[in-house]
Amino acid sequence: MTHHPTDHSMPRVPRDDARARVARRAIATASLFAVGIAAVRTASGAPAGVPRPVRETTFASDVAPGVADFRRPQQIPDAPDNRLTPARVDLGKALFFDPRLSRSGMLSCASCHNPSLGWSDGMSRAVGDSMKTLARRTPTILDLAWASALFWDGRAETLEEQALGPIAATGEMNLPLDSLRARIASIRGYQALFDAAYRGEGVTPKTIARAIASFERTVVSERAPFDRWVAGDRRAISSEASAGFALFAGKANCAKCHSGWRFTDDSFHDIGVPGADSGRVKIIEIPATEFAFKTPTLRGVASRPPYMHNGSEATLESVVELYDRGGRVHRSSLSPEIKPLGLSATEKHAIVAFLRTLDAAPRPVTLPALPR
Repeated sequence: MTHHPTDHSMPRVPRDDARARVARRAIATASLFAVGIAAVRTASGAPAGVPRPVRETTFASDVAPGVADFRRPQQIPDAPDNRLTPARVDLGKALFFDPRLSRSGMLSCASCHNPSLGWSDGMSRAVGDSMKTLARRTPTILDLAWASALFWDGRAETLEEQALGPIAATGEMNLPLDSLRARIASIRGYQALFDAAYRGEGVTPKTIARAIASFERTVVSERAPFDRWVAGDRRAISSEASAGFALFAGKANCAKCHSGWRFTDDSFHDIGVPGADSGRVKIIEIPATEFAFKTPTLRGVASRPPYMHNGSEATLESVVELYDRGGRVHRSSLSPEIKPLGLSATEKHAIVAFLRTLDAAPRPVTLPALPR
């Protein structure tokens, strides 16, 4: 749940279709795990409803070479018209943590995307201008350098477009873009930062957005126990967690949508979460997208309760229960992948154990000295 605010040693490559290939192949892993990985079974005579010990599993890469689809990349992609540079990242970091980007002067991007809370806010729903409770939960910004179709409903195509949305939104930071430009331009300390980052372009909504997007691209999750396991360390996660991953990719079919190393297909699905928010349909007006929301990354998921777009699931256990029952509400837009799973208590416990292996020790974040 951390980032590399000043470490730019990681190579960068243009965005390509590798993510799409990973997503298509991830589900193929499930059939491979079905062979050679021990099933999760209950011990006879154990009390009903109590998780039982999980049988030792075969190491994943011994059975399924496709597990490589879940390996972390070594490079951060950037935008062709907004290459990552230290000056741009430093400027973007200052803007990200600066409450003067809000009408009240009290809210910054980091108010909702707090590095101490997994780059979210720990609340069921976000709080905006004048302490107004918003309709949706704050999503994490972890690993967005690889993402597409941003926000819960996918209304922004790029990080640059996404960056300005909450600033101008009346319910969120509530600062019109003309006022934003004037306010930041009036701060003498920002002038040198903009000159270094975007020489000759000055302070504009575009350069502000590009700088914030540059910083957000460096908010990259740390290596987790799961990453060490995929890389070959058989002892990095427990046998219960490795059995949980087999279920995740197999019987539970979680990897159908939570695919690739970020554990998201960057797509939108109605998974049967109760509520009146109609989701993606507001953006593209296709009936099948009603109540569909973005598949969130599972990186660092154990550190970011509550869950779902409206914070309606308090724990990972309740999330697994929602999927096991095939959603909590049934409607015509419900994804065909959402159906009762018939998981045992032991299997549910194993899946949660696996999900916890996606958390990594956070790297301390140094707050910037804001320009004056």
